[in-house]
Parts: sequence; C-alpha cells; structure tokens
Amino acid sequence: MNFKNQINFLKELQKNNNKEWMDANRKWYKEVRDDFISWLDGMNTRLMSIDDEYYDTPGKKGINRINNNLMFHPNKPIYKDHFGAGLDKRPNTGDFYVEIGIERGMFAGGLWRPEPKRLRSIRDAIDYDGEALQEILNRKSFKAMFGGLWEDVRLTNSPKGFSNDHPHIDLLRNKTFAVATEFSTKEIFKSDFEDKVITAYMEMLPFRRYLNHAITV
Repeated sequence: MNFKNQINFLKELQKNNNKEWMDANRKWYKEVRDDFISWLDGMNTRLMSIDDEYYDTPGKKGINRINNNLMFHPNKPIYKDHFGAGLDKRPNTGDFYVEIGIERGMFAGGLWRPEPKRLRSIRDAIDYDGEALQEILNRKSFKAMFGGLWEDVRLTNSPKGFSNDHPHIDLLRNKTFAVATEFSTKEIFKSDFEDKVITAYMEMLPFRRYLNHAITV
C-alpha cells in the first residue's frame, strides 16, 4: 500500500475541495482508492484467519464513500479529509472501523446512537448481565487502548423501565455504545502498522461481540 500517495492525495483534495478538482483528478483518486481496497483485502484475509466468526468483508464492500453526506451535514465540505472502511461488516451489526487521514487515523467500533429498538436490546442485555460488559470495559489493556466508551449524549435520568439505583445505571444512561483510539498518521509508514490493526481488532472484539449479540439474539 502506497500510503504516501494516499496522504498526498488527501492533502491536495483538502486544498481543492470541489467537484471540479475531483473530476480533473479522477484518475488519481481511483488509483488511491483501488490501492486502499487492495490493502483492505489483505487485512480482511488476515483477520479472517485469526477470528473464526469473522464476516468476510472484501475491500470494495468495506470502503466508505469519500463524499460527505451533505443532506444531514450541509455545512461540511464536499469531500472528507480521510479514507475510512468497515471490516467484519456483518449486516445489521457494529463493524470494526479503520480511518486514515492527513494528520491522524482511528480504529473504532460499536454502535453510534442506535435506533430505539436496538438501544432497548442493548439495555436489556446490560440489565441481564451488565457485569460482563463492565468487565470488558474495565480490562487494563482495553482501558489503555480505548479509555472508555465514546463520550456522547447521555440521559440525566434512568431510561424508561429501569430504576435509578440499578447496579449498571451509568451504562444504561448511554445512547452511544462505541469505542475508539486515534493514532498519528506517521504510524502507517511503520513496518508494524498492520500488526497494530490486528491488536486493536482483537482488543475490541469482546466489546463488539457483546453488543452484536445483544442486538441480534
């Protein structure tokens, strides 16, 4: 993977964030995109070999659009400042997200503000065995990598059907159940970067499995 070419493309795109520039440099964009897809294919193969429950996600299925969704975010620029993709992307579940940008990258996963039915399923799972999720979140290596749950909107009171003295009320008040860790873009040029992808994936896996089990069973 020619990450240098990818970063150079993103830098130029941010200087010229308009359709005219993109159209004039469509060949360069496709070259970078295809290279990233090939890299994702390689990561897909590696992850599939170490996780028996991994959902086969070729690069073309995993890669995200580079266009921002202006319908919901009209004030954003036309194009993103990064390439992103989801791996282990089983339909209707939370995937393992990889993002590579100009200055930083990110590994993330979980569920961002799930719709009410899914959110209720997660809360029901926490009500049943929230200690299992808490144990994952409290694990020393997990906290060192992700810190804790992504800080987002939380209820000030207990959600409907749960008491304020519930032993896991702090978890139940969350509306987003996701984690993330950032890294400097310099990391992608090191020989052990793919190993870091694997390490992040495996560290996050019990957390993602807990959530995905909650919303699919």
